[in-house]
Parts: sequence; C-alpha cells; structure tokens
Amino acid sequence: MKRYLLFDLDGTLTDPKVGITTCVQYALASFGIEEPDLDKLEPFIGPPLKDSFMQFYGMDGSKAEAAVEKYRERFRDTGIFENRIYRGVPKMLKDLSKKGMKLAVASSKPTVFVERILKHFGIDRYFTVVVGSELDGTRVEKAQVVEEALRRLFGEKPVEKDQIYMIGDRRFDVEGARAQGIESVGVTYGYGGIEELKEAKADYIVRSVEELHRFLLRETKEPGESAASRRIWRLLCPVLLFFCVNGLVSCLLQVLLAKAGQRVPGAAFFFLRDEGGNLSGFTGNTWAMISAVSYLAATLSVRAAVREHLLETAEEMKLSHLKREPKGNYVILGILTVCAVLGLNLLLELFKVTQSSESYRIVRENQFSAGLFLGLVSYGLISPTAEELIFRGVIYGRFRQMMDRRIAVVFSALLFGLYHGNMVQGIYAALMGCLMAYAYEYFGSFRAPLAIHIAANVMAYGMGFMGTVLDSMVSWPVCLAFLAVAAGEFWLLHRQRKAF
Repeated sequence: MKRYLLFDLDGTLTDPKVGITTCVQYALASFGIEEPDLDKLEPFIGPPLKDSFMQFYGMDGSKAEAAVEKYRERFRDTGIFENRIYRGVPKMLKDLSKKGMKLAVASSKPTVFVERILKHFGIDRYFTVVVGSELDGTRVEKAQVVEEALRRLFGEKPVEKDQIYMIGDRRFDVEGARAQGIESVGVTYGYGGIEELKEAKADYIVRSVEELHRFLLRETKEPGESAASRRIWRLLCPVLLFFCVNGLVSCLLQVLLAKAGQRVPGAAFFFLRDEGGNLSGFTGNTWAMISAVSYLAATLSVRAAVREHLLETAEEMKLSHLKREPKGNYVILGILTVCAVLGLNLLLELFKVTQSSESYRIVRENQFSAGLFLGLVSYGLISPTAEELIFRGVIYGRFRQMMDRRIAVVFSALLFGLYHGNMVQGIYAALMGCLMAYAYEYFGSFRAPLAIHIAANVMAYGMGFMGTVLDSMVSWPVCLAFLAVAAGEFWLLHRQRKAF
C-alpha cells in the first residue's frame, strides 16, 4: 500500500474547463486573437500557461508572459470559481485520509490559486502539503513541483520513493513523476486521454474517480469486513463438493471397470491379468482415464462456484494490474518455471526422498505405465487444470481475502502439498504451489499459475520417460545451477515490482 499520494489539481480533482478556457479566451482577445470555440482551448489545461501560449499561438517569451498576466487578470476573481469538483472526490479523499495516507497537491497552477480552490470546495483539510508554481514564473515545470512537494512531505528524512504515487491526467504529471523516480497513476476522465497517458508510459491508468478510489484503497480492506461464516462457507462448499465428486466417481469407475474386466477376456490395454487369465488390476492407461474422468466430473460439479470465485478475484486484482505486463516478464516466468521444476526434481533425487516413499512409488508406477499421449492428456492437462481451479482459483482466492496474502500463499501451498498424500509429491507440490500463487498475484491472471502447473506436470511426466537422460543430470552442480537460475529469474521479477 502506498502511503504518500500526490494529486494534480486540474483534470484530476476538479474540472476547471470553463474557468481556464474563458480566461485564455480573454487573454487572447487582448492581443486581437478571437477564439470562440472553448473546446479548442482545452490543451491549456494542465501544462504551464506560458509554454502553452508559445506553443499554440507562436508567441515569444515576453509576449507569452504578458498573455499570462492578462489571463490572471480575469482568473483571480472570476475564472478561479468557474470550476467544479469531480463527483466522488471528497469521499475518496476522506477515505484515504482515514486510512492514514499522507495527501499532497502538486499542481502547475500558482500555489495561491490552488489553495483558494481547495478551500472553496472544502477539501483543503485533507492535504498536508500544497505545492504549485510561483506567480513570478518560477517552479512551473512539473518535475520541480513534484520535487518540492516531496521535500515538504519528507523534510530531512529520506524520500520513500516506493511508497509514493503521483496522480494526474496529463503527460506532464507522468513525466514529473518519472523525473523523481516515483510511480504515476494516469486518470482518463481529465484532459489528457488514454493515448497520451500510454505514450507517456504511466505506470497505471484508471478511467474514473470511482476506479481511482478503489485502486488507491485496494490493499487496505480489513479481513473482517464481510461475514466470516459466509466466507468460510463459500470456501468449503465447492472444495468439499469437488473432492467428494472426484472420489465418488473414481470409486464408481473402479467398481464398474473391475466388473467389466471380469466379464471381458483379454483387453490388455485396460486390464492386468494373472497366469490364469483372471483380473489382477488395471493398467496405467485405465488409471489415467479414471483420473481424467474423475477430475472432469468434479470440475463440472463446481463450475459455477469456481467461475464466481475467479471473476471476483480478477476484479480485485484488476486494480493492481492496470498497466500491461511487459512481454519479457512472461519469458522470465517461463525460464523460472523450467529451472524450478528441474532443480526441485533433482534435489529430491539427491536427498533420496523419492526412494523412501512407498506410496509415491505406487503413484509413479501407475502414472508412468500409461501411454505417453494418454498420460500427458490426463496428468499433464486435465488434472493440473482441475487442481488449479480449486487450489488457486478457490482456496487461494478466498484465503487472500481472509488473511495477509503472504500467509495465504503459504497456507494454500501447504494444503496443496498435503493433498498429494505422499512426502515426495507433498514437498514438491508445496514449493511449486508457492510459486504458482506468487505468479497469480504478480501477473493478476489465473492463466499464469495454470500455465506453470501444466508446464510442470508435462515436464515431470516427460522426464519419467527419459530415465537415462535424467539420471545423467543427477548431480549437485547441475541441481544447484538450475536452482540458482530459478532464484535469479525470481529476483528479476521481484526487482521490478513487489507482488505483495
């Protein structure tokens, strides 16, 4: 959560169009320039007036300064009040202040005018610092205004740049924030527009005061704000139904297939038989199909509840991921996934954990005795998709609303490990579960953990058919190299932005 918020004034807190454009019109008229269309004067809202007169009407420096004086002649007593505050701004400022955030105004408008406007609308009490330009023409650049606002906010203390947002509607606000090394939030309801803000590379872009309100408060919601019993029920209901249906369908299929195997001779693709031709068990192909059908049935039974959870989490995460994720970060995530899967598998082999678990040996034999294609579809696509819908879609999605998200990551990952029922898969699943939940939070999309889970299962299953190749890789240098690369890729992601 950011603790220091710098707001632009015009186009962000208030709509000054009528006052600014009529005063510009007044100034231009004094130079014999008639401009009846006020809409054409909207570009004057935001940047320094002198620069705008020079840019849009070709004035030299001295003439532009004279135009600014004519502008202020009307603005001081009339134009300043031809203004309106955006709906929802007072409540937003009140809520932000209640949460203990420090608010400041950083505007290119002269400070004396900014203070009068804030007082006129009764919102001056929310701001601890108000900084604008000076009437003598100094401190007009937005970077200078932002720098002065930060100096007044922090005094002699170091500026906590990772705790600050600069919020505004024009590229000048974004550029001023970048010049001081802080993040920017562009608002499209002002006068810059989304294309201008994208071109300026705003860190985040919101479309309304309401969305800005939610965005700035997104990490401050108290866990107890909704009924605890309802939250727990919404968590347990789909989870219990999923596991019950999964287990019930699996048992039913085993019973039906066992009866079929007793009646139908041969069918070596599906059944194992003793020397007398009697049914002694199922082949890996049958277990793969039982797993696939059970998971599909369980997923269908909870599809409505899962969809509701995913949509709810997506709506909450959207406000933290308004900025499009760089494509390079997906490449980093891919390398991180591959190296983590290989490194962890080698680590478990080196510690001989895989040899100490009888239950893991049985699971492994059942899975890897299936045909490659059938095994990949069942264990590499269907089961990870179903598990993600429950463990990240429902369990983590609900946990992150009930507790600190870092704790939610750990708890959901531990449950994911316990679910696998043996020490080998339990350790591996818990560690990968942490990565998958982190990726969900970092990228703000369910596709991220789903892709990791599918890739991990496909790789692990594929390695089962490459025993000699994998055996040649089982060494501490190779294992540590993969883990080091995975840690480095994780650091590259974390360095850009903290997920929590």
